Amino acid sequence: MKFIPALLATVIVAGGAGIYAYAQQRTTAPAAQQPQRSPSALERLRSLVMDHNGTERAFDNEYWNNHEAGLYVEARTGEALFVSTDKYDSGSGWPSFTRPVDPNAITMHEDYTMGMRRIEIRSRNGDHHLGHVFDDGPRGSGGQRFCINSCAIRFIPRAQMQAEGYGQYLALVDSAQSTTR
Repeated sequence: MKFIPALLATVIVAGGAGIYAYAQQRTTAPAAQQPQRSPSALERLRSLVMDHNGTERAFDNEYWNNHEAGLYVEARTGEALFVSTDKYDSGSGWPSFTRPVDPNAITMHEDYTMGMRRIEIRSRNGDHHLGHVFDDGPRGSGGQRFCINSCAIRFIPRAQMQAEGYGQYLALVDSAQSTTR
């Protein structure tokens, strides 16, 4: 009889682990074809991710396939986190960046959930869970992949950055390669 609970626990853990895998296959329509989440559904997801260290579904989030020039800020505090010139397609289904705008804008913590060692990324000012950093990023850009939940960030298009108070980051967004930082 002890075998059944152990088997059930193994199935649940193994089944849930696929949500947190390094890379997944896209099984949903691209974000442009997906219906928009209601504000209340987005806030529930944001609470799960940012307050309770959750993870949104791969390929089923707003920014995984965004290629527009601009700035990504923390969804609640507005703290500048990443620029579009450091974003790349990692194949994971989540927005991925090679580095933050300012390394001091984030904090990193060891995370041993899901049966593996990962490094959690949190916003410094808000202390909100953003995602994880892995050492499988582009080697020419430092080798790191900052894998971020879309619901934990907000995108500000380049054309709106000055009006929203982020003009100091325009040079980073405008640079063809932001390797001068």
